Amino acid sequence: MCGICGFLSRKTITLEQLKKINDTMYHRGPNDSGEEIYPLKDGYTLGFAQRRLSILDLSMLGHQPMHSDNGRISVTYNGEIYNFQELKEELSDYPFKSNCDTEVIIAGYLKWGIDCIQKFKGMFAIALFDREKDELFLVRDRIGKKPLYYWLENGNIVFASELKPIMALEDFSFVIRKEVIKQYMFQQYINAPATIFENVYKLEPGAILRFHYGEVKIWKYWDIKEVYREQAAKPVTSYEEAKATLKDLLRDAVKKRMIADVPLGTFLSGGYDSSLVSAIAQEQSSEPIKTFCIGFNEEKYNEAKYAKEVAAHLGTQHTETYIDEKEMFELVESIPKYFDEPFADSSQIPTMLVSKLAREQVTVALSGDGGDEFFCGYNIYENVGMAQKLDLLGGMVNGICNIPPLKQMNLLSKLPFRVRVVATNRNPETKTQIGGENYIRAIDKMLVADSLPSKFEIESRYLEKNWQERRMLVDMDTYLPGDILCKVDRASMKYSLESRCPILDTDVMEYSYRLPHEFKYANGDKKHILKDIAYDYIPRELLDRPKVGFGVPLDKWLRGPLKEQLIAMCDMKFLKEQNIFDSEYIHKFMMRYLEVGDRGPATGENFSKTAWSYFMFQQWAQMCKENLNQQKTQIKNF
Repeated sequence: MCGICGFLSRKTITLEQLKKINDTMYHRGPNDSGEEIYPLKDGYTLGFAQRRLSILDLSMLGHQPMHSDNGRISVTYNGEIYNFQELKEELSDYPFKSNCDTEVIIAGYLKWGIDCIQKFKGMFAIALFDREKDELFLVRDRIGKKPLYYWLENGNIVFASELKPIMALEDFSFVIRKEVIKQYMFQQYINAPATIFENVYKLEPGAILRFHYGEVKIWKYWDIKEVYREQAAKPVTSYEEAKATLKDLLRDAVKKRMIADVPLGTFLSGGYDSSLVSAIAQEQSSEPIKTFCIGFNEEKYNEAKYAKEVAAHLGTQHTETYIDEKEMFELVESIPKYFDEPFADSSQIPTMLVSKLAREQVTVALSGDGGDEFFCGYNIYENVGMAQKLDLLGGMVNGICNIPPLKQMNLLSKLPFRVRVVATNRNPETKTQIGGENYIRAIDKMLVADSLPSKFEIESRYLEKNWQERRMLVDMDTYLPGDILCKVDRASMKYSLESRCPILDTDVMEYSYRLPHEFKYANGDKKHILKDIAYDYIPRELLDRPKVGFGVPLDKWLRGPLKEQLIAMCDMKFLKEQNIFDSEYIHKFMMRYLEVGDRGPATGENFSKTAWSYFMFQQWAQMCKENLNQQKTQIKNF
């Protein structure tokens, strides 16, 4: 686990300058660093760098950049290839020098070419240069567990695990991509391949980029819509067979992720997914595993007591700590520094705190991420199922309300909120992304420039009639990598902690597509088959309860200690100079939010998340402004 960066460019850069931009990611890899520069033809120079968090083969044999025995291939890489030991047996003709998975990437490429990626099971962001073909490859894992950014300009490319190294370059222009801000304000994150900056992109999950002297080609080697179709065509009809096979796959996934040369533990919230992962990990350990949980003093958000009961049943070495509002609030200022882009999922704060707690004892932590998206766990999926049942009726209501005499009466706006949501849900490309119209209208008025749609207009690509299943696929393509996995990566790596996700194992993901939907959502029981496996390890009474998320008191903060800061961010002169938001509307909107308050979730006008998205954007923009001159003086003549 680490951070990588580098370039293939005609611009001049020194080794010292490469080291400086690499060190902006010190938190991702405090154990070692490596920076190398190689002259190429046509005036190009290749630079590879890595900050290393040592997990496997702690010796210097794991140092990167790493090169093939014949000098043809150079690699810098972030992540873990969990099946590297099995692959080493297939690659036994290569003269391995270490017990590090990085060498398997090199050996695999020499034998199979870039198609070697198909054989790798794990989480990874890889940069590989082939001197024989003068080709640079950038590769990201299937579901997007590890991040990889790249900047294209004038036939040059710069890449990095985070935006920091790119932002630290003296000639980086910091031109904001205004078209993504509407979608960010609604979704609270920026979805790949876009970033907040012009000419800077996230490599999409499951994608390969080939760069050959200014020519760029990008393709998918693992595409959710294609893999889903292939696997769904081979359904498992027996529930008992499905349960037994899924359980074996999960056990194998956990076992592979427990391979480490450093202390390891699990996050344990007390929910189904983290409890199941912890139970399987404990099953495979000869001694109590370490489990970690944070608690909240506010009862409605607190799951720590349940996690403690699960830990006691499993016999783990459990550590919990209760955090107060002050501890969460103190992290607000650091969010832009570690997330680099505007990011407004407030659960990032407690995720940071549980990562900090775990890092005091371990370097690797297993999590339960992916269970909701792949096994139908979110509450929204229930709403989506109901919306599909009412869609025909909603279309009729919409048609009646748009008859000219009735349309003039604006009848749609007078309907009850839930009826209005179904009636106005007419876009076939966003059918499963129900609701949010009041927020979208407000955000539309906030912005000056035209923007991408607030919702992801991609649903026809899945060819899936069941709305719940289709929404799960949408979330796998967007919310999971763009929000959840981004949050976990930045929050854990802030404390140099590696997070591993067994449920996102390739075999588990692909097998989930073979399961009939009723195995996942059975008569209103979400995550049915996953829960059934969990009950094999943990009594039902310790797990069965309503889903609780991490709670952050946004309204209290924005109307309390952050109020003056938010008001300052609404200064009309400042906003006119920024030229992103409509100054008059923003000022009016925020003053109403602060003074009048929300009208409640039942009306669709609880605007705390919208206000928080705006606050986090402006906090990020301020960070860029304050650091720009300092960064430019640190990196010269790039």
